[in-house]
Amino acid sequence: MSIVTKTGDNGTTALMYNRRVLKCHPRVEACGCVDELNSTLGLARATAEHDSVRQSLLSIQKDLVILMGELATAVKDLPRYVKDGHSLVTSRLTGKLDKLARGIEAEGAAFKGWAIPGASVHSAALHLARAICRRAERRVCALQEKDQLQNPEIIVYLNRLSDLMWLLAGWVEGKQPRRRKRRA
Repeated sequence: MSIVTKTGDNGTTALMYNRRVLKCHPRVEACGCVDELNSTLGLARATAEHDSVRQSLLSIQKDLVILMGELATAVKDLPRYVKDGHSLVTSRLTGKLDKLARGIEAEGAAFKGWAIPGASVHSAALHLARAICRRAERRVCALQEKDQLQNPEIIVYLNRLSDLMWLLAGWVEGKQPRRRKRRA
């Protein structure tokens, strides 16, 4: 089967179970933000110098696939989704993020005010992921506001993930050798 189906040529796309909606539908917008987040985490993983960071980001990316699947399912189709064996976002997934954050904080990384991304490509990618994650969180909150979100744990997960990206970017920056300032 070709990726070129032409079914979206009329401005619609399919959710799970072939439920067609406009491409500007709030659910599609939320899924798109999480897809951007996942892609940005891929960039961060590709530029990571520490194996532990690469493994953590890969695990998060796999969990985001679970999150995207749930988001791509209309509320009335969620019972079928679960019956078909698909996973939902749970406090267990959020707990994995909490554990990672505690580990980073134990190494001395902490919140220290506004970020100025760009100390390295890797930390900048993590900050970009944080910003995209915040946008995804806002889009998911909009779904909740319209009673189109059954699982509030998705918002909790995205909130924790953006906090973790902040910490991880700071940790990465702290591990870099200090560069001498260049004169202007």
